[in-house]
Amino acid sequence: MPDSPDHPPRLILASSSRYRRELLERLRIPFDVVVPDIDETPLAGESPETTALRLAEAKARAVAGSGAGAAARTLVIGSDQVATYDGLQIGKPGTHAKALAQLQAMRGRDVLFHSALCLFDSGSGTAQAVDVVTRVRFRNLPDTDLEAYLLAETPYDVAGSAKSEGLGIALLEAIDSDDPTALIGLPLIALTGMLLAAGYPLFGTR
Repeated sequence: MPDSPDHPPRLILASSSRYRRELLERLRIPFDVVVPDIDETPLAGESPETTALRLAEAKARAVAGSGAGAAARTLVIGSDQVATYDGLQIGKPGTHAKALAQLQAMRGRDVLFHSALCLFDSGSGTAQAVDVVTRVRFRNLPDTDLEAYLLAETPYDVAGSAKSEGLGIALLEAIDSDDPTALIGLPLIALTGMLLAAGYPLFGTR
């Protein structure tokens, strides 16, 4: 059946992140979630931008190549985020101790967040990809404030150990980005542009 506003391509979010799922729900379009099975370890000598873009596309292609992406035409969204300062990559801390160490290292400094996005079209076998960069300046706060924040919000599953959509905004002095949703994990301005370019009926009229 050809695509139409009544029968759009199937949309899949290739992610285990509840934050990305919540962001995509803002668009009020139907989608499924499939968790990709890939190795997310950065390669030796790989730049943060390259890591983020490579993993975003790998996630989308992994799901598109599985049984989940076997429909006549499926659009698969892959995304990955890498934070960096002084050339060092900052991942998800996983534990309280590692999160505290991250925040201590970043306080009073500028940190770049690379939020890569890929939209893979199974119908054409093509991928659109972009890296949206957000510059974040962290406040120079004492350990007591950092500890209190971590205990309040437990942001151990986000790169950089701070949730800007919650209390973590108090850790930040400034955010510089073309897309306010990029820092949370899924750049919606870039994504909606990709979906429109792929002919997806975001407004039910295409």
